Formats: sequence, C-alpha cells, structure tokens
Amino acid sequence: MTNNYKTPLECLYHWEKTASNHVYLKQPRNRQWYEYTWKEVGQQARRMASALADLGLERGDKVAIISKNCAEWIISDLAIMMGGYVSVPLYPLQSDDSMRYVLEHSGSKVIFVGKLDNPKQVQSILPNNITKIGYNYDGIHTELKWNDLIKEYDPIAKDHYPAMDDIFTIVYTSGTTGNPKGVVHTYKSASFSGSNGVKTFNVNQQDSYLSFLPLAHVAERILVELSSLYSGAEVSFAESLDTFAEDLQIVSPTRFFSVPRLWSKFQMGVLEKLPQKKLDKLLRIPLLNRVVKKKIRKGLGLDNSTMVIAGAAPMPIPVLKWFAKLDIHIQEGYGMSENFAYGCINRKESIRMGTVGTQMPGGEVKISEEGEILFKSDALMEGYYLEDEKTAEVIKGGYYYTGDAGFIDDEGFVKVTGRIKDNFKTSKGEFVEPAKIEGLLAENTDVEQICVVGLGMVQPICLAVLSEAAREKSKDVVHEDLKKTLSTVNSALQSHEVLNGLIVVKDDWTPENGFMTPTLKIKRHEVSTRYKDLVEQHAECKEVVWE
Repeated sequence: MTNNYKTPLECLYHWEKTASNHVYLKQPRNRQWYEYTWKEVGQQARRMASALADLGLERGDKVAIISKNCAEWIISDLAIMMGGYVSVPLYPLQSDDSMRYVLEHSGSKVIFVGKLDNPKQVQSILPNNITKIGYNYDGIHTELKWNDLIKEYDPIAKDHYPAMDDIFTIVYTSGTTGNPKGVVHTYKSASFSGSNGVKTFNVNQQDSYLSFLPLAHVAERILVELSSLYSGAEVSFAESLDTFAEDLQIVSPTRFFSVPRLWSKFQMGVLEKLPQKKLDKLLRIPLLNRVVKKKIRKGLGLDNSTMVIAGAAPMPIPVLKWFAKLDIHIQEGYGMSENFAYGCINRKESIRMGTVGTQMPGGEVKISEEGEILFKSDALMEGYYLEDEKTAEVIKGGYYYTGDAGFIDDEGFVKVTGRIKDNFKTSKGEFVEPAKIEGLLAENTDVEQICVVGLGMVQPICLAVLSEAAREKSKDVVHEDLKKTLSTVNSALQSHEVLNGLIVVKDDWTPENGFMTPTLKIKRHEVSTRYKDLVEQHAECKEVVWE
C-alpha cells in the first residue's frame, strides 16, 4: 500500500480539470431531475467556502450538517474541506437530546440545515449561538439561505491542500447506549480508505451510485461520497421514501449498498407479486430461468449492478441464498466508525455466506485471547474527540478493540458472533450469545426484527416483530410457522441457551421510537426495558405468544 494518497479535495480538483462538463450529481425535486457537473459542483463549493470564511470561521472550526442525502450535502462537505474546517455530520433521525449534545460537545459554529422530514422540530432545538444556513427545501426557514449565498459570493480565490494529519471530520457514533462519541478522522484515514477501496473494487467513471443511507454514517461516506470522488463515478439521490423504489429503477446503479432490513423488504416485495412456489417453478424451466431472473433484477433496479453490498447487521443466510438464485450476489462487509468502515468484505468471486469476508488491503485483523476482533490500518481514527480515557480503552498497541466477538477461519474469512457486552448470564450463571440465536431465528422470513433477552432469567426468551408480509397472512398460519421455527432452533441449541418462548410484539422498532439507532441497530437495553413486564409475564410460556 502506497502512502502517497490524494485527498478527497485533490480528487475534486482533478475531475474539475479533466471532466468539467461530465455530470457528477443528480438530484430529484418534485420528480424532476437536476444535474450538476463537476465544474458546477466545484464552483458552488468554492462560493460556499467564501461565504463560510466571511462568517469569520477559522481553520479547524467545526461546521455541522443535518440533512437527508442530497446534492447540497456533498457540496457542503467539499466547501467545508476547501475552507480548512471540520465537518460534523448529524443524522436526520437523531434524537433531540443527542443532537443538542453533539452540537455542544463539538463546538460547531455553523450548521447546514437541509432536506428533513421534520424541519420545524429540528430547527426548534438548534441553539441560538450557532449560525444556520438552509438548503432550498420545503420547510427550511433560516436567516442565511444556500441559494442566496451561492449568488452573492465569488468563488474562494485559492485552492486549499489539506495536510494528511489535518482533521477531516468528526463522526459521532449513533450510540446504542449513552452519549455519542466523536470519532476523529484525519485526511490520512479518509484518503487511505477512499483510494484503496476504489482500487480494490475497480470503481471508475462508468460507475454510478444511488445514495440514500445516511451520509452522516461512515459507510455511506466511504462507499458513495469518497468512492465517487476517487473514481469520478456519478451519484444520484432518492427523493423520498415513497419514491425510493422508482428512483432505484430510474438510476439503476452499478454499485449498490444497503442494510439487511431493506434487502428483506425487497424479497417480500418480489414474493407479493410472484409467490415462492410459482417462482421456484419458473426458475426450474431452462427457457424461462434467465428471463425471470432478468425481469426481477430490472424490477428492483439492480439490472446494471455489478456490486451489491450489505452491512450494519448480519444478513440471514436464507435471504442471501434467495438473492443468489436470482444472480444477485450480496457481499456482506464489516466495518465501523472507528476504522472508517474499512475492515472486511466478501469479494464477489469468493463469497462465504455467514461471514463478513476477508480483510481489506493494507489492513490487519486478528482475534485477541478473549475472542475480540481487533483492527489495525491507516484508516483508524485518531481517537474520540475530547475523550482521551475512552480512546485509551479501545486503541491499544495500534489496534482498535471493536467490542465484537468472533473468529477467523483457516482461509481468512471473519465471522462475527455478536457484541461481547451483549452476552448475558442466566440465573444458572451460564453465558448466552443472543446474536447466535437471533441468526437462527432470522431464517424464518415472517420475522423482521428479533431481540433475545434473559439476563438473570432461568432461560432466555425472544421478542420478535413480524414482517409486513407476515401481517397479511393468517395469524394461525404464522403462529404455526413460528412454533416450528422455535422448535427447530431450540433443538440446535445447548440446554442453557434453549428459548423459553417467543413473544410477538405489536410495534415496529424504529429510530423514531428509540428502539433503533439511526443506522438501524437495535438498542437492546431499550427493548429489554420497554418489554420487561411482558417478558416477566411470559417467562415460562414455552411457546409462541402474542402481545
């Protein structure tokens, strides 16, 4: 691995010169698509950098962004880089308390307020001492407006070239417990992960992305924003959740990244139109097999995709196999905020289902004596912002201690077995790994969300949320299927792991109701606390019960 990396900003300068009139960003508004060339993106970023400088910002000052993904998000980020400032992204679904904490803790002086589902609520909690710049979207009311500043200011006069040890961004973890931690990344980690990722997967100007997972998360930041800057690939945005399926079909990206929950929804959407028995029958007919596969891929908007990735949570193996039969080979990956999502991934030519693949080039992954997964590479964070003690807890000897349990097989494939802190003891004093049990239960596609609990109980018990498709089925049919799954899973478990029952709960677990992080990880503590009485009531049910 060479250490002679270009920064993301240098990549922009390159494309401005060599592909100035090529379209870089595509933004839908009211179902009309607006295109931004590399030259236009650069000009807008330069003008906004001038505006930020006129606000009195100095190099190293923090500038926050809160918005759903859109063209202005990436242009804002580039403007922040051009001024020598530090970006602090916030999640559009971040809780009020968390948002207040991040803005105060980071000391952000300016915030870009963008495309939001709840702009009034977000704006009502922003502190008065922070300057607000509003993107041109419905419901945004700020003193300073994006379009006005772009017209008013001339482009910044001199190109900025950041040093590798300059701070690029502070990404606050979504946090399943406690306050978010500010992960500090320099240009070295961003440049290392961006340049090597593009090289490893041969991303180029002919590639295209649909950006919809939060850019506030490092996974979307590296897999879409940085990858596009290092490769010259085109980026389109989804207009809304309602238009997402249509936008995906229109864009038909060559590279696509999503989370397990959405892959399951894709599967359910196909099966609603084409039931499994009929699909199986059609796939067995040689003349129709290829036609059916192509039609389904086109219907999903994945007919041009050469690389499809899943991350953030484990994918059920049956779902991976189902998509593979349609020639959609999902590559599971594994990374975190602390290593800029530059960890492990399954290569398309050698996918091992149930693992997160092998290590990325220039990185090292190993297992500690305690069974914890450790990472080392130039993608590692500098540390947690203003929290040296917490940094020292996870960075030891140049390795990042992930908190995840797992192992590496003889061929270098990494298997994540769960969070070390998620493991709990039953009243018998025996340890249970909930992630292992949840993985077995997830083979039943009627179940969309699963959380195994049981700290201090005689035996663990499972809480489950049904999929949308399952809710359309007969309750008796779903009940019987869940009973069979419970019996099958229990027969594969050790005696102390056997589930004392499965409780089907009414409400979905979402970021909005506090049961999931903005990156769609279940908050186990919140789930356990919310359903404590229900679990105690049915702790010995030995069967499937409904809330």
